[in-house]
Amino acid sequence: MNKQWLLAQRPTGLFTPQDFELKEVIIPELTDEQFLVRVIYLSLDPAQRMWAQMDTYLPAVAKGEVMRCLGMGVVIKSRSPAFKEGDVVQGMTGWQTHVITDGRGYSQVPAKSGLPLPVYLGPLGMTGITAYFGLLEVGKPENGETLLVSAAAGAVGSVVCQIGKIKGLRVVGLAGTAEKCRWLKNELGIDEAINYRDANAYAQLKTACPKGIDICFENVGGKSLDMALGLLNVGARVPLCGYISEYASSEPGPGVHNLAALISKRAKIEGFLVLDYVHRSRDALSDLGKWLMDGRLKYNMDINEGFESLPEVINKLFEGKNTGKLLMQISAEPE
Repeated sequence: MNKQWLLAQRPTGLFTPQDFELKEVIIPELTDEQFLVRVIYLSLDPAQRMWAQMDTYLPAVAKGEVMRCLGMGVVIKSRSPAFKEGDVVQGMTGWQTHVITDGRGYSQVPAKSGLPLPVYLGPLGMTGITAYFGLLEVGKPENGETLLVSAAAGAVGSVVCQIGKIKGLRVVGLAGTAEKCRWLKNELGIDEAINYRDANAYAQLKTACPKGIDICFENVGGKSLDMALGLLNVGARVPLCGYISEYASSEPGPGVHNLAALISKRAKIEGFLVLDYVHRSRDALSDLGKWLMDGRLKYNMDINEGFESLPEVINKLFEGKNTGKLLMQISAEPE
């Protein structure tokens, strides 16, 4: 049997169990070219909140459909010449325990790399590719510049911070707890980490960026973006990766007040999608893999268990309760 979480209604605010329907269905027989995957890990990402609510760069998940997400699993039956039983694969599995696919959009995970499987949904997956191209292609860093990263202890932000250090930047991170700030400085080795919830966060940011901000890698929007805009240097770049402060908000936020700074600083905000760079993913993964193997790229995987708790666990993203990549493990890895 296949357990599935179906979207039942458009969410308002944080996800609730009432936004979904938990269903159990019979797994049909395979046809030619298809294979059956037992899902092991589900990737929980902020974009899923938007996919559940509205059309974005992808159509909204329809009511009654399996909730969309990336995942990883093992092939347990196959009538495909390209995928055999025992292969570990990743692709758009959705929130379900099993998926039948013809392989379009799926790729094999290296079987003998020696790395933990979750890494391929984190720094060696879409998360790492997003960070790599967002910083290097959109941010266009130059040695010695100052990089500010919001949601710096998140999946993408933590990788951006480390690429920044590898590229010779002064890196300042914004995070929501003192514990996350300590992790960023002590484990990832960034120059300064600031709790944006502190009453004097802007004063701390000015001190941490004495030469201003050249690149602001923005994942949050709202207050953090407003603070950064006030400290931009001439020609600064703002890669706009996410706006998580608004994703699960039932009311519009207070907005950004310092946009006029872009005029005098001749600065640029540029949104981007990882989908724009997927055709160049090998370039990113080659560098990310080298940095990971030589110890310059570290990571934290926030792995949760309990398929039935998915609607609650994904809210950790919007409540600031995760550090690093948030995953749900729903079955055992192959031996």
